[in-house]
Amino acid sequence: MTSPAPMAAPQPTPQPDPAAVPALSIDGVSHSYGPRRALMDVSFNVRPASFTALLGLNGAGKSTLFSLITRLFGIQTGRIGIFGHDISRSPGEALRLLGVVFQPRTLDLDLSLTQNLLYHAALHGIIRREAAARSAELLARIGLADRAASKVRDLSGGQMRRLEIARALLHRPRLLLLDEPTVGLDVKARADIISHVRQLVTEQGIGVLWATHLFDEIMASDDLVVLHQGKVLAQGPMNRVITEAGAQDVNTAFMRLTGAQVMPGGGA
Repeated sequence: MTSPAPMAAPQPTPQPDPAAVPALSIDGVSHSYGPRRALMDVSFNVRPASFTALLGLNGAGKSTLFSLITRLFGIQTGRIGIFGHDISRSPGEALRLLGVVFQPRTLDLDLSLTQNLLYHAALHGIIRREAAARSAELLARIGLADRAASKVRDLSGGQMRRLEIARALLHRPRLLLLDEPTVGLDVKARADIISHVRQLVTEQGIGVLWATHLFDEIMASDDLVVLHQGKVLAQGPMNRVITEAGAQDVNTAFMRLTGAQVMPGGGA
C-alpha cells in the first residue's frame, strides 16, 4: 500500500514592503459646501520619508483637504489612508501616526512653552514623566530650551511656529502635515522653518505634506502636487512636472497648468 504523500507546509502570507505603503493616500476625494464644489476627484500619494509640496493659489482647496485628512470634516466621497489605515474605518490607528500644523495659530498664549507641550501630550495619553522628557528634548532641538518657562505670547512669530511643529511631533508621528506654515513670517524665520522640516525628513524619516502658494519653498528634489480650483492638475517629481508642462521652472509650469498670472519668483 502506497503511503500518502506528505502535505506541503503552508506558505507564509507575504507581507507588504513597509516602504511601499504610502504615508498618505488620497483616492478619489470630492467635497462640496452646499452647491459649491471645493474638491473634485482628488487623488495622490505621499511617500514615506519624503517632502511633498501641495502647491495652489488661495482657495484651491488645500485647507479643505487638510480638514478631511484630520477628520475635522467627514469624507463625502473617496478614501483617505495613513500608512494603510483608512481614516474612516480605523481613525484611532491612522491619527496616531499623524502630526498637524494648521495655518492659524493654535497655541495658548498665556501658558508657558512647556505647559503648552504638556497639555498636548496629555491629550495623546502620554504619561507626565515621559511627556516632560519629550518636551525638553524637542525644545532643545528647536533652540528654545532657554525659553521653556516663558509665556508663548512673548515669542516671535517664527518661534511660535517652531513650537507648533515641536508640539505636532510630541507623539512621534510618521507623517506631518503643514498648512501654509510660513505665512506672516519674515525671510529668515521662513528659511529656518523650512530647513527644520526638511531635516525631519532626512534625519527622522518623517513623511511631509507641505501646503504652500510660494514657489521658493519648493526644491527640485521634492514631489509636487498642483491643486487648482479643487482639481489636481499635475503630480510627481518636481522636475518631471516641469518637463511635462513644457516649462523651464516651476513658476512657468504653474502658469501653464493653471492659466494664473504670476510674476516669476513670486508667490502664487
